[in-house]
Amino acid sequence: MPRASEIRKGEIVRHGDRVCTVRRIDIRTPSSRGSNTLYRVKLQDVQTRQNLEETFKGEDLLGDVDFVRRQASYSYFDGELHVFMDDEDFTQYSFNESDLEGQLEFLSEGLSGVFVTVIDGLPAGIQLPPSVDLEILETAPALKGGTATKRNKRATLAGGLEVQVPEYLVQGETIRVNTETGEYMSRA
Repeated sequence: MPRASEIRKGEIVRHGDRVCTVRRIDIRTPSSRGSNTLYRVKLQDVQTRQNLEETFKGEDLLGDVDFVRRQASYSYFDGELHVFMDDEDFTQYSFNESDLEGQLEFLSEGLSGVFVTVIDGLPAGIQLPPSVDLEILETAPALKGGTATKRNKRATLAGGLEVQVPEYLVQGETIRVNTETGEYMSRA
């Protein structure tokens, strides 16, 4: 049984009698001595798609769930559904935009290394790879001497994600972004 301090975004856990996907985790550390770190977790029920918000202490236990993780690739968006294809048996898994909240900006056609979580034959959620490569669509022009300073500028990436990047990067370059924090890592 995982502790609240051990769960990660995208995992499947049992909370009470519900099977839920972890959508977001906010960690709050009180400033007074002896206080426990609190984990405010946004959950989504796998069957009903109902959103829940719960607060846990770090040592609180959540239940395990039997599920299968299938490696897949992002195929396409058909206007309503985002479709992923299993890399082994070519099964297609479809998700609404609300099912992929907080993960949409990292998706690009052909993205591999995605894991689809399947519970009782139904797709419940996805887990993105640790990093993805995205193209810079819009940013301020590069400055001469930008490699000598550690200043950053805002850049809009394919998928709509906005990140801070070093000044020397230009529009059209591909960069690597951390999918957990949404921060620039390096050039791709």
